[in-house]
Amino acid sequence: MRAHQSCWTSTNGWDAAGSEKAGLVLAFGSPETISNRWSELRERHPKAVVLGCSTGGEIHGCDVADETLSATAFEFARTEIAAAEADMDQHGGSSFEAGKAIGIQLARDNLVILFVLSDGTRVNGSELVRGLRSAVGDRVVLTGGLAGDGPRFGTTYVGLNAPPSPGKIAAVGLYGSALRVGHGSCGGWDVFGPEREITRAEANVLHELDGQPALDLYKRYLGEDAAGLPGSALLFPLRVYPADRPDEAIVRTVVGIDETAKTMIFAGDMPKGYRAQLMRGNFDRLIEGAATAAEQANGEHDGDRVAILVSCIGRKLLLGQRIREEVEAVQDILGRAAHLTGFYSYGEVSPHAVTGCAELHNQTMTITVLSEKDSA
Repeated sequence: MRAHQSCWTSTNGWDAAGSEKAGLVLAFGSPETISNRWSELRERHPKAVVLGCSTGGEIHGCDVADETLSATAFEFARTEIAAAEADMDQHGGSSFEAGKAIGIQLARDNLVILFVLSDGTRVNGSELVRGLRSAVGDRVVLTGGLAGDGPRFGTTYVGLNAPPSPGKIAAVGLYGSALRVGHGSCGGWDVFGPEREITRAEANVLHELDGQPALDLYKRYLGEDAAGLPGSALLFPLRVYPADRPDEAIVRTVVGIDETAKTMIFAGDMPKGYRAQLMRGNFDRLIEGAATAAEQANGEHDGDRVAILVSCIGRKLLLGQRIREEVEAVQDILGRAAHLTGFYSYGEVSPHAVTGCAELHNQTMTITVLSEKDSA
């Protein structure tokens, strides 16, 4: 496998040529930039499957930027590529059915990994992952993320060989024994406050904690920060887990609120009966979490390797001027020879570190490392 990277900025345009031999291109950019420059991506990589999405920030090498377009082109020697997409409207708004439809199209015996990009505000990420898993099984590595729109939580875009649009889910499947895949996911957030029980919820809509309106309770904890909801909720996610299995905990982030119903809308499911506890960030712990994810994903790789980093927009907002440090921590583990690309998302998809099953995560650094075995 050979990898070629290029980046577009409004100041300098493209900093490198495209690849006429590439079979796959992953592209990440701001909503406006990826939409306006999509035709150029296709022209610069005429033979490639082009998959991309809008972001809350782009990762290109060790740089983190906004309003740019990062493109990574893959030239595989012995790996097959296939892609599929689904539109939420065509599946009645069902994230599960949309995911299942994509999975059915891509399922084969030699499928190694499925990398998925999804609309970030209209999709229940937990249901999407369940739909994909129902079609491809748990043997296949499943990673990816939910598209972003900066900190606005407005309209997000996903594109597969056609201009990006809202309401889309798209995935690429990679096939064959030559492919090497590493993956890792870690957060680094600290819990605080009492544990509470999710006493009323419907899918990803949380109604009550300990029998009290969830939004009212959450606002009391946030204090003056409640005025900035839902954006300020990115700094205070919830850790949720089965009462008897705390080691299977996942993190959930608020993506919307309903003041009238006093409910909170999350990127993934909030199962009734689960325990929930507030979390807050610690700079050093978040950076350590990124390094831990890199250690999980690291392994033996021949020749070029690409690390796809999908990190949460909440981490970017909290780390602020220190955001580059979490990317540098990944590079330190993977080595300077690894090509880094990725984006800041509204949700991350990766196998759970304990169960091994793919899940939707929030507030994590999730890493997928791809390379091909040396033919010798």
